[in-house]
Amino acid sequence: MKLFFINNDGGGFADTIEVSEGSTISQLFGDRMPQGKPADYLIRVNRQPVALGHVLQEGDRVSVTPTKIEGA
Repeated sequence: MKLFFINNDGGGFADTIEVSEGSTISQLFGDRMPQGKPADYLIRVNRQPVALGHVLQEGDRVSVTPTKIEGA
């Protein structure tokens, strides 16, 4: 299934990506940001904060924003 993924870490990027049916936020985060810890990010789906166990749906808009910015 397709969803829109926005990564606001570093330079940031946004793109439509493919994920498996039944994927959770935790799985997506582990695949796309293996170097990061979920506790250091605000993770939203369709502009609403969600838990790591949230199951993604076709067409969701996922954004990942760091809560700690190095050097700031």
